[in-house]
Amino acid sequence: MDIPTRDPPIGFAPHERKSPLTDPWEPLYSRKTQGAVVLGLRAGPAHTNSRGFVHGGLIGAMADNAMGLSCKRRTNHAGGLVTVNLNIDFLGTAFEGQWLEFDTVFVKPGKTLCFAQAFVTADGQPCARANAVFRVVGGEGRASAA
Repeated sequence: MDIPTRDPPIGFAPHERKSPLTDPWEPLYSRKTQGAVVLGLRAGPAHTNSRGFVHGGLIGAMADNAMGLSCKRRTNHAGGLVTVNLNIDFLGTAFEGQWLEFDTVFVKPGKTLCFAQAFVTADGQPCARANAVFRVVGGEGRASAA
């Protein structure tokens, strides 16, 4: 079965930032707000585990990505950020065909650390909550991220 091709919700456009990790999960979408980057995708076969649920690893990776991009947007730091800590609470189950949205709802930027919280919804219903801490790094090469 192919990934469902229903259009994303209004305000979402193809996500510009590509990564070898997320390439198999395309198409990915994003919507930028004043202080956040909200990521979204329509769950398809490449997003599920052997039981047909959206895989927790995908949820974790996408939440981490959304929070890191949101911290970067909020801090406007010339360098980047790397994940120091990531916690996820799974609140429900997401299924193939549902619209998943990764929305960063809290960012506390600092000089060296940035704290964030995101909520993940499947067709508007909560399925996960994530918290992360990111270290602010300069533009010195491989350590730079987000």
